[in-house]
This record gives sequence, C-alpha cells and structure tokens, in this order.
Amino acid sequence: MPLIRVPKSWEILDPQITPETAFLNRRRFMTNLIGAGVTASLLPLTGCQSNASSKTALEQSSTQAYSGLSRNPTFAKVDRAITDEALATKYNNFYEYGGTKSIWQAAQALPTENWKVEVGGLVKNPRTYDIDDLYKKFPIEERVYRFRCVEAWAMVVPWVGFPMKLLMADVEPKSNAKFVRFTSFYDPKITKGASVFSQFYPWPYTEGMRIDEMANDLAFFATGLYGRQLPKQNGAPLRQVIPWKYGFKGAKSIVKIEFVEKQPATFWNTIGPNEYAFEANVEPDKPHPRWSQASERIVGPGNSWSWETRPTLPYNGYGEYVASLYS
Repeated sequence: MPLIRVPKSWEILDPQITPETAFLNRRRFMTNLIGAGVTASLLPLTGCQSNASSKTALEQSSTQAYSGLSRNPTFAKVDRAITDEALATKYNNFYEYGGTKSIWQAAQALPTENWKVEVGGLVKNPRTYDIDDLYKKFPIEERVYRFRCVEAWAMVVPWVGFPMKLLMADVEPKSNAKFVRFTSFYDPKITKGASVFSQFYPWPYTEGMRIDEMANDLAFFATGLYGRQLPKQNGAPLRQVIPWKYGFKGAKSIVKIEFVEKQPATFWNTIGPNEYAFEANVEPDKPHPRWSQASERIVGPGNSWSWETRPTLPYNGYGEYVASLYS
C-alpha cells in the first residue's frame, strides 16, 4: 500500500509555489534595478564573477559544502513566495553596526576569517569548532522557513545549515544542563555601531533558549542562504534560526555556545523584559506593548506601508512542531 503524506496546515500545493525560474528571473531583475554601483558591491556577497584563486578560505569551504546541496523535503515550502534575495540581504537588523535597516555596508567590517566557535559549559565533550569543522562534521541542507520579526514584518528565507540537535549530540549536554546561551562577536573597535546605537546596552549580544527547544527538529544553525555563504549582514558565518520565535531570538555571528543550568540573561530581555520576553514565541493574540502582533507586513519592493499585510500565525505557523513544548 503506498504511503500517503498528509500536508501540514502551513504547507501549500506545489503548483502554488513560485517556480524557481520565475524566482531567479525576478531576483535578477531586482538586482539590475538597484543600479550598477550597488550591484558591483554585491559581488562579494553573491559570488558573481568570482574564481577559486580570489575566494577566501571560508568561501572555498562553503562552496565545497554547498555543492550538491539538497533541500529538506519536510521544510521545502510555505504559504507564500520566497523573499527576493536582494531584499533579504539589504533589510536587516544588526545593532552592532547601527540602528537602521540599512546596515549591510557597515557590516562588511565583520572579520570572518579563522572563525572559531567555542562550545562548553555543562557538556561531556567541550569543543572549539572552526567553520570548516562544522561543514565537515554536520550534513549541510537547505530549509525554507518563515521569518517573523518582533517589529511585525516578515520574510521567507531559504536557509542553508544544519539542525542544532546534531551539535548537541556531538558535545553531549550533561543532565543538569537546562538552558543554552549564545554569544555574538563583539569588538568595540570593529562593531562601532554598537556604541553609536547605545553604549549603555549589555554588549556583547547574547541570546538563550531551553535545551528542549534547541533539540526540536526546527531549531537550525544557518551557515548560508539562497544556496551560498551567509552574508555578513545576515549573521555570517554562523547564526541561530528558530522559526517559531521572533527574529531577535536568533543570535548572529556566534562565537560561543554555553550549556547552563539556570536561565541566562539575554540582550533584549535584559533591556526591556516587558517588551522582549525570554521565550518570545510568535503569538498573534499577545501584543507588544507598543503595537499589535495580530498581523504582519510581508517585506517587498517599495515603501513598507505598501507591503502586503497578512494575519500572524500562532508560532509563526509551526505549532504542529512546537506547541507541545509550551502546553
């Protein structure tokens, strides 16, 4: 008897998905529209007109890791089109480099060569990985996820990376490890936007989650997007992607991962606990103190107030995977 797969409530039928050729043609159109000057500056991000001799070691590692890249069929589609790459890589929050959405140029100061990620705390096998280690040790795949910002805008991004639970299995958390803390790169000589945005904030940027949340199938470490290396403004070379939570829960440019017994202090929860909860799941019926979360604006071309508006989905549409964590 053939296996019948019942689609999840957040999936759509294949004919409704934007064809890859149409998506790529639209992306080329958007890139051309931006202008020759910006297009030239995008070359390091997209890998256009590059060759092996001009690539950094990180780019060469990612190129090898992404050859023959496959999209995980379980996470291959959502109920809307994938966001244009030119928009997803230009409309970003990264407060270490400034407080506006247009920080992609300033973020190019991030040094990604010889990147190390220290994993320790309450684990049996503490490790220090470089990015090449991660590419070799963990199978790299692509997943299409919704991305929902606490500011009520949303995207759909094809992330490249590996499930967080694979790293957990490698380091083996001890029985008293209940939470995980993630720390982002910070150097006041380089991340100059941090002091401009607010010198009084608790730098470096830290985030945290429960260990059972990290073990969930959806929890993902991204090393790339749109089939290529993660751009610096999107959190290169390693960032969290937790699609059922608001985007600020995804620490960028991770340098340290610590397994701890008690709930760790985190950046935004420390600044405004009444506005930025530690848990920060996408909950349409729980408004932010300064705006509603009942709807979201889909990032697109033109002025933000002209973007399509849609109802916000509980847990960003991933309740079937995560609702049991909070029952």
